[in-house]
Amino acid sequence: MARSSSAADVFHAIADAHRRSLLDAVTRGEASVGALAAAVGLSYSAVSQHLAILYKAGLLSRRRDGRHQMYRLNPRPLRTVHIWASRYEQFWRNRLDRLHRVLEEKR
Repeated sequence: MARSSSAADVFHAIADAHRRSLLDAVTRGEASVGALAAAVGLSYSAVSQHLAILYKAGLLSRRRDGRHQMYRLNPRPLRTVHIWASRYEQFWRNRLDRLHRVLEEKR
């Protein structure tokens, strides 16, 4: 499946485990860089770099609150990932059905 550059950015963004952890953290609500650093156990600098990638991919929105940048999840780009991954649901269902039949035959 050919993907647009924005879709490729989303797949690239979620390929990293730290970035997935940051996405998980913002599902609980808007958070500052410092709060996210504490939540995922990374340095402020590392979190800032990961957030920049997530923001560029459209997965986060941000707003300024005084001296703090506040980040919030924008789940819309994840739809691309969901659509792609859902194509494999039937594949796995068929495999599990075949396994079930084989195991039943062995009884």
